[in-house]
Amino acid sequence: YYKPMQTLVVPQGSFALARYPQRVHDPLRAWDAADEYLLHYLHAEGLPAPESSLLILNDGCGALAVALMANRPQSLSDSHLAHRATLANADHNHRNPNNLCLLTSLDNPTGPLDLVLCKIPKTLALLQDQLHRIRPYCHPHTRFIGAGMVRSIHSSTLKLCEYTIGPTHTSLANKKARLIFCEYDANLNPGPSPYPTSYTLKSSDYTLINHANLFSRERLDIGTRLFLEQIPSSDAPAHVADLGCGNGVIGLVAAARNPSAELYFADESFMAIAAAQTNFSAAFPNRAATFAITDGLVDTPKNSLDLVLCNPPYHQQRAVDEATAWRMFRQARAALRRGGSLWVVGNYHLGYHGKLKRLFGRCITIAHNHKFITLKATKH
Repeated sequence: YYKPMQTLVVPQGSFALARYPQRVHDPLRAWDAADEYLLHYLHAEGLPAPESSLLILNDGCGALAVALMANRPQSLSDSHLAHRATLANADHNHRNPNNLCLLTSLDNPTGPLDLVLCKIPKTLALLQDQLHRIRPYCHPHTRFIGAGMVRSIHSSTLKLCEYTIGPTHTSLANKKARLIFCEYDANLNPGPSPYPTSYTLKSSDYTLINHANLFSRERLDIGTRLFLEQIPSSDAPAHVADLGCGNGVIGLVAAARNPSAELYFADESFMAIAAAQTNFSAAFPNRAATFAITDGLVDTPKNSLDLVLCNPPYHQQRAVDEATAWRMFRQARAALRRGGSLWVVGNYHLGYHGKLKRLFGRCITIAHNHKFITLKATKH
């Protein structure tokens, strides 16, 4: 850890917390006002009750899990980085990791559940998937408490909770945060989860499976569409990485155009890697590829890749965060062989050209439209 860490002070104690990966002068905290509001409310209500079964959903950096570790929570998230942050913060605060059960977004919790704490996720689809996932493990006395910033809680959020779990109401706002309370209704029948969904990639025979938390889940976005038109082709052996792969469509097209290449798919989303693996196996049943739930290319050997393809995110959780893309670019440069190249697509306003030119020394424009640009940076 870089020092100093920021300290969360709540009735459960004082906890030094950091986001993961930690950065010098990180302007963003490892918790928000919704975490504080929820922890104060739990203390006032005497929750969680001793020996009760606790599930936490979408705990961004482990603030809730660390504060409530004595209650042996299950913590479910779609983010590998959130898991890493939770473990690092637990260790720093001398919490016993054996008191914590980390679940991926595709796991089902161990029930019955007495208390469910849910940080409201960015996408309504992920919330819907999670509510369907946990409902079978609830009982008439299960308490469900959601927490989020006011800007994240809409009428559609409350309707979804009411439709899937039961009667729903909210607290007053506090420091721009709000709590959601749901009562479990055993007579509700919300039907099966609608996820995963699928669509057919235009001008191809590829059917792409998409789990609930994937970007551009219903159709190909226009930035990726521009990128796919430019992906290079070769019959030569090569090591190609789809960095931040999502459903794997970029790597899948790269595999088709580079029949002798070895493909590597990397993403920090459990749902992304699951979808990419399913989609690649369906398109190329007799071809091997590597799939890694990881922090980008941090574990990839240096000077081992010939081509890195990347449509980087510009958010980390809810925060606009250019550092995520910058980190991916640095990882790509380290992993590329001399003469290897990083191909990137991004919105014009993100200014990737300048970043890549500073990092690689040379960056050229491959294609652009009114909104997006495809760039190529070569390692010399």
